[in-house]
Amino acid sequence: MDGVSEPHTGWTFLTSHARVLASIADNHDARIRDIAARCRLTERAVQKIISDLERDGYLSHTRRGRVNSYEIDPSRVLRHPAEAGLTVASLLSMLVRDEAERSGLVEQVRSER
Repeated sequence: MDGVSEPHTGWTFLTSHARVLASIADNHDARIRDIAARCRLTERAVQKIISDLERDGYLSHTRRGRVNSYEIDPSRVLRHPAEAGLTVASLLSMLVRDEAERSGLVEQVRSER
C-alpha cells in the first residue's frame, strides 16, 4: 500500500471515515498522502472516504492552486441511529487533540496502572 506503514489487523473502535475526518480537523490543508499515512490507509481509500463525506455534506473542499483546503460541517448529525442527535462537532471534540495532550493522556493512563 502506498504511504501506509505498519498495516493494522483486527478490529478497531473507530471507522476509517472517523479517522480521516479527525485527521482533516487537525489540518484542513492536509494532503491526501499525509492523511493516508496518518490513518494507515491507501491514498485511494482516503480519496473514496473524502468523496463519501463530501457527497453526504459532512465535508467540502476549496481548491487553492495545487492544494485542497477542507471545511467540515460541525453541525451535521452522525448517521447511525445509535448516535441520534450527536453532531460531528461532538465526535471531533473527543478525537481531535494536539500531540502534547495525547502524550499527556498516555502518560496519565500509564501512571494509573
